[in-house]
Amino acid sequence: MTDQLPGPAPTPPVSADLAPYVNLPDPGLAAYAETYLDELAAIPEQRATVGCVIPAYNEGETIAGVLDSLLLQTRIPDVIHVIVNNTTDETVEVASHYAGPHTRTTPTGEQSTTIYVHDIGENPDKKVGALNYGYGLVGHMDYLLGVDGDTNPEPDALEAMVAEISSDDRIGGISAIYTIDDSALEGPMAKFLVAGQRSQFSAFNMQNLLRGRNMAVLGGQFSIFSTRALKDVLRESHQRTPWVKDSEVEDSLLSLQIKSAGYLTKISATARAHVGGMTTLRGLDGQQVKWNFGAIDLMWPGQRGDTRGQPLHPNLRLRWFEHISMVVNIITRLGFLLLLLGSLSISAFVFQAWWVIPPLAAIALNYRVASSMAFANRRDYLFALLLAPAEVYMWLRIAHFVRSWTKFFSRQQTDNWAAQAKAERGKGYAWLYPFVVLGVFLVTVGAIWLQLSVDLRSSLLAVGWPILGVVTILQTAWMSLKIMRRRRGFKA
Repeated sequence: MTDQLPGPAPTPPVSADLAPYVNLPDPGLAAYAETYLDELAAIPEQRATVGCVIPAYNEGETIAGVLDSLLLQTRIPDVIHVIVNNTTDETVEVASHYAGPHTRTTPTGEQSTTIYVHDIGENPDKKVGALNYGYGLVGHMDYLLGVDGDTNPEPDALEAMVAEISSDDRIGGISAIYTIDDSALEGPMAKFLVAGQRSQFSAFNMQNLLRGRNMAVLGGQFSIFSTRALKDVLRESHQRTPWVKDSEVEDSLLSLQIKSAGYLTKISATARAHVGGMTTLRGLDGQQVKWNFGAIDLMWPGQRGDTRGQPLHPNLRLRWFEHISMVVNIITRLGFLLLLLGSLSISAFVFQAWWVIPPLAAIALNYRVASSMAFANRRDYLFALLLAPAEVYMWLRIAHFVRSWTKFFSRQQTDNWAAQAKAERGKGYAWLYPFVVLGVFLVTVGAIWLQLSVDLRSSLLAVGWPILGVVTILQTAWMSLKIMRRRRGFKA
């Protein structure tokens, strides 16, 4: 009788999904294939790292809310650095309560972060110095998230921005859609000023959203930057740090440099953040003058200090349009005021019914802006429909505009950062200068006007009114085009 060798063990059954891939010489591998794929799927995916930098100057009242909003994000930053500088309040004490590791369960699983609080004391470079200090701490990570000490993002803001910037290597930075926080306001002046700022921000955001989501300014309130793009900026601009102290608008300049390095600067389609607004006339003037002055510094051709003007840079096209629009607003409003007073002085004023068309167009445009807000409220609609609040706010913007250009051409060596901080503390009267000058101008023009003969006055009015009419018609036509422009589903 001959012994027979045992045959090969029977191959275990394989699921139909794996059958096409299991043509292996070793049946043992086929048996392990399904288990292997399950184990492979269980391996956590490598995700991009995000370092958050919060420059904090006297943010004792708001820093806790900012840190809470970051810890409640659906995608938490991997590390959070609070850079306290030049502070005289309790910012360090409040932020220190959050220092250390934090872990929470999110819809995508358990996430962890660590909060560090750095008190760098007196810092001559102010916010720029704090940002660069933070860059030194997170420059090795994939992305740097810059957050102001009074900004509260929506819970899904960071997740949306990381997904957007990770999806396209051409993107060097993305800014959130900003809206001014109008909660807990006290007094009619604060409510009026914040309503105006909300409308101003909404119009600016919508312009960028409709321009292919190209963002001219990656505002420091809540923006994410590719550290690879920042390193390219350092190399091409021969800088040691991404933000430079010799620009009044450090975020605008960095945005230009990122664009010049070949990257895209975008505004997020969905990520939103609530930022603090200016609640006093002094504070608003200080902020707006600093912004406008810095923008002019970038727009103006030639070299001023260490800033090279780049008038034809793509990121500055919207800036030029804004400034030209302000010039037209000055011409129409000041022209109408002078012609009206001149006509009344010789009893030659005759009301024309069609004059109500431009104000109605302005109301319709203001309403369109309010309706485009993601968080519009009753105050926003009243600001738009009553016309008077929007008109008064426009005169304030004109004052800021005139003061900015005057400071620029006067070549004053002033620290606009310090001027804004001073204004926010309720000190200084510079915000009144444009209105004093306007009063002196009207009195002077009035005195000269009264010295002219009635025939000459009549002739000047006969020329002035038609010119103003043509300019107003063109301005109204432009407003009508903006009213009819499709929003393509975007909310500002």
